[in-house]
Amino acid sequence: MRKTFEDELSSLHNHFSEMGMIVNEAIYKSVKSFITHDKRLAKEVIDQDYQINDIELTLEKKCFELIALQQPVTGDLRRIVTVMKACVDLERMGDHAVSIAKSTIRVKGTKRISHIEEKIDQLSQEVKETVNLVLEAYLKKDSDQAIKIVKSDERINTLSREIFEQCIEEMKADPEIVIGGTDYLLVSKYLERIGDYVTNICEWIVYLETGKITELNSNHSL
Repeated sequence: MRKTFEDELSSLHNHFSEMGMIVNEAIYKSVKSFITHDKRLAKEVIDQDYQINDIELTLEKKCFELIALQQPVTGDLRRIVTVMKACVDLERMGDHAVSIAKSTIRVKGTKRISHIEEKIDQLSQEVKETVNLVLEAYLKKDSDQAIKIVKSDERINTLSREIFEQCIEEMKADPEIVIGGTDYLLVSKYLERIGDYVTNICEWIVYLETGKITELNSNHSL
């Protein structure tokens, strides 16, 4: 019975990792589509979002089944709760990737600002690397790494603020920029929010190891 339970926990672990990789790829593709003005790639991100939703529902259902049938305690229960909570954050990250893809379709054909798009690309690279790091920390159950990841989140916030300020200045100077500039603001905000969800997952990694729910970033909460 114990081996069967461990196999089921390993399956949860593997599905969560798979979901994380799909979400990270969606983030990458959505920003690439926005920067390169690729409407086809944006539609691909939107069309494939069902995969992320399906995995989340599967994980959630399996977590509830394990809790109901196995009645796990202490460390085993924390493993299940961590997956159940963290997969919700991954799904929301996927939703933001879809929103970025929709911005690609909406903004296509309007006046563009190359230096802001370069900064959005830089922001996306920071976010992508952060997502990679948090998935790695989850796989290793590395709470120390999770705490370090949260401390690096300020780079994402700083870039987002810079994009906001530059967009406002450009929109003031040129009314034709307003439509496209609004999408720049939205995309940078979506990326910043993805960073916030990474922080949530870091907090669940700490919970997995310590059993304590710890707020790692005073600017947000679980």
